[in-house]
Amino acid sequence: MPRQGEQSQWDGAGMSQEDFMYKDECITLDKEDNVTGHANKYVTHQFNTKQPRGILHRAFSVFLFDEQGRLLLQQRASTKITFPNVWTNTCCSHPLHGYSPTEVDTPEDVANGTTPGVKRAAVRKLKHELGIEADQLPVDKFKFLTRLHYWAADTVTHGPSAEWGEHEIDYVLFFQGKVDTVGNPEEVDDLKYVTKDELKAMMDPSSGLLWSPWFRVICDTWLWGWWADLEETL
Repeated sequence: MPRQGEQSQWDGAGMSQEDFMYKDECITLDKEDNVTGHANKYVTHQFNTKQPRGILHRAFSVFLFDEQGRLLLQQRASTKITFPNVWTNTCCSHPLHGYSPTEVDTPEDVANGTTPGVKRAAVRKLKHELGIEADQLPVDKFKFLTRLHYWAADTVTHGPSAEWGEHEIDYVLFFQGKVDTVGNPEEVDDLKYVTKDELKAMMDPSSGLLWSPWFRVICDTWLWGWWADLEETL
């Protein structure tokens, strides 16, 4: 049973992007990824004089591959408040405070590589954004690989003095399997499976496509090596 103040199920039906900014309670952190509390998305993603890099919080990035080893990309919806229109990995979002079963991983969960909280959050958001049913996403098939601490102001959308951005410790999750997708137009503008060569062509500056900052860092640091031997990585 949920404890006092917890909810048993997240429900985003009929909610706008602005609604989510006030409803969803992100898990706030210190730089060592220790939980310090929680605050809503509006507060954590604001860049201002008081908090020039927003508030550090926990996130996840799912890289979902089909049975042929192609990676599913999404283009974030034009209505998103932070980083609209950019191409990125399959699903990028936040584990949240206040739900049962919990989405808040402990240091022990991270140390042993199980991270059940972010995996539950990933299943929740893959359903919300891409329409993938939970029975196609067994939690034990997600592989937690590493964490990335980064920050980025959304200067493309909001200009050089951008008041919105990301400051996250991002948990990178891989998954491979056959899934059925129905993109939520409030969240995604497009979905596309790509091979490594197709992704490299899309990311060439001549394409004119926009890319999320976290995806670029993950690509430059790890993705090509992990993808080269996907079976071993998983």
